[in-house]
Amino acid sequence: MIDKIFIHPKTRFAMLFQLSIIVLASFLSLRIVLFVRSWPLIDHTLLEWIYIFGLGLVYDIAFVSYFYIPFVLLLLVLPNRWLGNIICKRLAEVTGFLILYGLFFSLVGEWLFWNEFGVRFNFISVDYLVYRREVTDNILQSYPVFRILSMLFIITAFIYSRVRPSFVKAMAVGEDFSPRGGFAVCLLLIPCLTALFLNQSQRRFSNNNYVNELASNGPYQLFSAFRNNTLDYRQFYVTGDDNALSDLLKQAVAEPDGHVYHPGLYNISKRIEAKAPLKRLNVILISVESLSATFLTRFGQQKNLTPFMDDWFKNGTLFTNFYATGTRTTRGLEAITLSIPPTPGRSVVKRPGNGHMYSLGKVFKEEGYDVSYLYGGRGYFDNMTAFFSGNGYRIVDQTNFSDEEVTFKNAWGVSDEDLYNRAIGEAGRVYASKKPFFFHIMTTSNHQPFTYPEGKIDLIPGEGVNGSGRNGGVKYADYALGQLIQKAKKQPWFDDTVFVVLADHCASSAGKIGLPVEKYHIPFFIYAPRHIQAGEVDLLSSQIDLAPTLLSLLNFSYDSFFFGKDILAPGFKERAFIANYQKLGVLKDKKLLILSPGKEIRLLDTNATSPSLDKIDASYPFVKELMAYYQGADYLLRNRLNRWSDLGNKFAEK
Repeated sequence: MIDKIFIHPKTRFAMLFQLSIIVLASFLSLRIVLFVRSWPLIDHTLLEWIYIFGLGLVYDIAFVSYFYIPFVLLLLVLPNRWLGNIICKRLAEVTGFLILYGLFFSLVGEWLFWNEFGVRFNFISVDYLVYRREVTDNILQSYPVFRILSMLFIITAFIYSRVRPSFVKAMAVGEDFSPRGGFAVCLLLIPCLTALFLNQSQRRFSNNNYVNELASNGPYQLFSAFRNNTLDYRQFYVTGDDNALSDLLKQAVAEPDGHVYHPGLYNISKRIEAKAPLKRLNVILISVESLSATFLTRFGQQKNLTPFMDDWFKNGTLFTNFYATGTRTTRGLEAITLSIPPTPGRSVVKRPGNGHMYSLGKVFKEEGYDVSYLYGGRGYFDNMTAFFSGNGYRIVDQTNFSDEEVTFKNAWGVSDEDLYNRAIGEAGRVYASKKPFFFHIMTTSNHQPFTYPEGKIDLIPGEGVNGSGRNGGVKYADYALGQLIQKAKKQPWFDDTVFVVLADHCASSAGKIGLPVEKYHIPFFIYAPRHIQAGEVDLLSSQIDLAPTLLSLLNFSYDSFFFGKDILAPGFKERAFIANYQKLGVLKDKKLLILSPGKEIRLLDTNATSPSLDKIDASYPFVKELMAYYQGADYLLRNRLNRWSDLGNKFAEK
């Protein structure tokens, strides 16, 4: 029957049928390739195979049905004489060719995306698509793009040559409106049903993340992520009594030397009073792109990728059990700057109306510091300029560099050396004005395409057969840090400057079950040889604890809306908050508790030989406190509690 429609089409919709089958076959082929690629990472049971390929087919059909809606409507209303017109025929042929070319392009894109992140297109890909210039440059510098595009053109041309005859025949069919309407209703019924009964919730059958991803459709997830870049916490997550959770949160974030101001719901505002005189030291806080703990020899690396940090970290305070809160740069910046747990959807950095928030920079600014954010790329990327400038930071980004200052740049920005050289210059200018400074530096070199100035290290820049890839990026980032400290030691402000180094997130985030804890482990290091003793701290903590810890070391007294705690304070209760854009977790006592959409609570024993995700309820120890943190953070942001007024130094009240 299908062959007859293709060879001797009886309806103009035959061209859609054929294209749909080609698309579905291509999606199936990609799923098989990814399935083989993930073979060691998945369980091989008949039920999971049925789930992967059965639900995968459902998502494939759903995407195809959404995609062909405008074409169904067009074929329904076009009169026969118009459809047979030479212009319409040529437009249809060009459109068919472009659809096939776009299909094969997306398949290659998904393969590369899976290699980088271990998932289908998702929230990350949406963010990347927004910033066309950086992403395009990155792709051009990372892959043989023109060779790939040429090969795709040849493949498309060959396949299209096989289907073109049926296209031409289908457009020559004279078809009355009534049968056209019947076909259109049947075809449009499919997207209507999928809109009613299919969403991302069906994609949680397995505890194995790779299995769920294989059962997905990349383009479907891409458009779903466009629609759902934020999640309504109270709609999707388990919730508790606000009054009880508010009291619990206030107890959890209270400091021994803090005074709570307001009794309002989730209003955790407090005054922190230092017990010793203020140390007005300069601070250079460096967020190193993708610096996983596993890159350092201290944490098991055997390739000598970080020779400078391996030695340097012995001369300050190294926090060895420290975790990133998320998997994106904006999540790291959010946690470091605002000391707030990650909330569902996109980071606060990327949300509108994110100015005038109680932040680390605000505390320094109130003490007369020059507060600056220095970024190697363009500040509009990920909304960084809007966020930091809206919270009182002076911005220095790639657009502020003169040609003489830039010795090397790639898709993401200037080299780390150029960025650090600019930071030293900025520090000198501020120091000359008799002001202390707080600089937050965000690097870019340890990012694909991993290109950097040649001759600096013993690895070849770039990816592919000849490049050293990530290893080179890590080693150059380490080298550039060494150059910064070497030059800083010659500056008059060095002895009274605290250097803080940590990663924004790890180099990869994909994992088999739940939130892969090892993919969140990062170094956190504080260095000021004249003021801070060397040693290691093995207390479990995360990025939201940086601000209170740093400010405590400097004996700051300040108004706080921070969720984090001073790691070095007596009685610090160990826990680490980690999340992705949907799963919200806390690590405590080797147990990972996770809140997920669908109002689920899961438990993962990270010490287990064969870890599994088990459903639990709110009666399990620490679950109420977990709910208090995340429900409180959501309430705080929705009700704008952690905002300060332009008119004074008072807390925003509900």
